[in-house]
Amino acid sequence: MLSCKTVEDVLKFTKDNDVASVQFWFTDVLGQLKSFSVTPDELPLAFTEGMGFDGSSIEGFARIEESDMVAVPDPTTFQLLPWRPRERPVGRLFCDVCTPDGVPYEGDPRYALKRMLKRVSEKGYTCYIGPELEYFYFKSDAAPEVLDRAGYFDTTPLDRGADLRRSTIFALQQMGIDVEYSHHEVAPSQHEIDLRYDEALRMADITQTYRIAVRETARQHGAYATFMPKPLFGQNGSGMHVHQSLFQGDRNAFFDPSEPFHLSKIARCYIAGILKHAREIVAITNQWVNSYKRLVPGYEAPVYIAWARRNRSTMVRVPMYKPGKEKATRIEFRAPDPACNPYLAFAVMLGAGLAGIENNYELPDPVEEDIYGMKGADRDSRGIGSLPGSLHEAILECEKSDLVRETIGGHIFHKFIENKKIEWEMYRIQVSSYELERYLPMF
Repeated sequence: MLSCKTVEDVLKFTKDNDVASVQFWFTDVLGQLKSFSVTPDELPLAFTEGMGFDGSSIEGFARIEESDMVAVPDPTTFQLLPWRPRERPVGRLFCDVCTPDGVPYEGDPRYALKRMLKRVSEKGYTCYIGPELEYFYFKSDAAPEVLDRAGYFDTTPLDRGADLRRSTIFALQQMGIDVEYSHHEVAPSQHEIDLRYDEALRMADITQTYRIAVRETARQHGAYATFMPKPLFGQNGSGMHVHQSLFQGDRNAFFDPSEPFHLSKIARCYIAGILKHAREIVAITNQWVNSYKRLVPGYEAPVYIAWARRNRSTMVRVPMYKPGKEKATRIEFRAPDPACNPYLAFAVMLGAGLAGIENNYELPDPVEEDIYGMKGADRDSRGIGSLPGSLHEAILECEKSDLVRETIGGHIFHKFIENKKIEWEMYRIQVSSYELERYLPMF
């Protein structure tokens, strides 16, 4: 496993191993990975001065009259790309985006998360995150034709994706990413590879790497992988359940053996913050029109704003696999989907949780009954709200949120809202096949 810590480590490795080129990776406002390649000869200058590019062509970045941007590589993120040829290998580096005068660019999602983590650090915490990203394998990108009809935890011969998952795990491990386990998910041809938790910024980088590793490995095997939240009608969509904890040194700040459920006051306030601000942040954690095809009752999607321990119909869960074990104590936010921008999604989750801690939010009682089976009046009487039912509704909630604006910064906030309004309007005026099949014969 390759481990470079410094600029000198990267320069020495690329020279000693005849690296052909190095891809510089960064992320636009919508979470799409962007890259350009440099030769090893350019690396010394890139590390000292960065590499310039046109920011006006990147979604959510600069206007054309202020478009000069600089990508500054982070040497600790250097890895070889396992899906590229081993002869004359290709490396990659995540970059921070700066203005020409060296100031961090406020439109860079990675910087938005860094800024949030600085706030967390100033309060004495380190945030650890462990996302579970589900995805589908299809035969091609032309139509959602599944590879198998297997179900949850099925194995071969029903599970036709086992070899693809195994190859992906090998690729991730070669890049220094720890994998805990993998399995077939509930829907046909749906899969999950679970990653070991890590510090929040590193995990956002890992999430971007994981998504491209899954897709590139599938492509090499003649298949197509997608993180689209809801590609199949009548089947479960793909979620990204996000496990979160705050540590103070080696001590888990979410753990208190003397409290009910072993949850500290900090943990309870953090959960309360997620619950209180859920409707505001969901446009960031579930940012596409298609995201809200997944967030409907009946398909294991957590649409109700409540928390519990074992109850998977709630939006927030406290996993009980290892009750009473300090390092395993965490919360699981189950609403996000794997097509989000991980830097912004992790930032707003932290922002909501931190608001709960700073303002001493009171945590309501857990709901251990099946919320899907409750009548609306029962949910109302217990104060159980629900997430927005469409991207339009989510945008309206997000647009009036001071918390989201302050967390991700005004530039990203306004660019994001503007883009999502355009997306909703484009979707709203479409005539779907459902409408044609239903209404054309009627009228």
